[in-house]
Order: sequence, then C-alpha cells, then structure tokens
Amino acid sequence: MHEFFYHPRTRFARARGEKENKIIGNIIGAAIDVHRILGPGLLESAYESCLIYELPLRKLKVESQKAIPVFYKDLMLDCGYPADLVIEDPGIVEIKSVAGISPIHEAQIVFYLRLSDCK
Repeated sequence: MHEFFYHPRTRFARARGEKENKIIGNIIGAAIDVHRILGPGLLESAYESCLIYELPLRKLKVESQKAIPVFYKDLMLDCGYPADLVIEDPGIVEIKSVAGISPIHEAQIVFYLRLSDCK
C-alpha cells in the first residue's frame, strides 16, 4: 500500500513506499522523544545533537550539517548550504526551534530539496 503526500509549494505528489514510511515514522518518533525529554525553548543545536544520538539507535544513518552544493550552468559553486540532518538515502530534516513555521522556513527546505536529490 502506498501513501501519498503533497506539498503545494513543491508542486508534486508521489507515492511513498513502505520503507520510506518506516523511515519517516522513525524520524518523527525520535523527534518526539527528544522534544518530550528536553522540552521547548532550547537552541536548534541542542535538538540536533540529541537527534544525532537518537537516530542511529533506531538504525538510521545520519549526517549532520551536510553541505548541499549549488550548481550554476556547468559550474559547481563552493558555497554549499548546510542541511541540518541528512538521514538515510536520501532525506533531509531541517530543525527549527520557533513558535511557528513561516513561509521562509518552507522556502528553505524546498530550496534544499531542489538542490539535492533528496525527497
């Protein structure tokens, strides 16, 4: 069985397989555990450090602050944007410690997704 997701700003919809659903469930579960233990109000770096510890416990490969290169025509620019976490192959988690997600936060993750091969 496939589950579909759609984000209006990305202008695409696609099926997610069982493996992707399991990875997403593990990521969300880890984030909930970290937030439940730490609570709100800390810097993003604290949540990131705890997720870097928690995700491998759930058998997920994680890279922190991985630079996503920018390509212009045939030139790769040396100004890679750092994604907070790249989990498994491939998925991006952008950590925010804010009261609410604003359009600029959504634009940031869409930009990362466009530059990378991540879903």
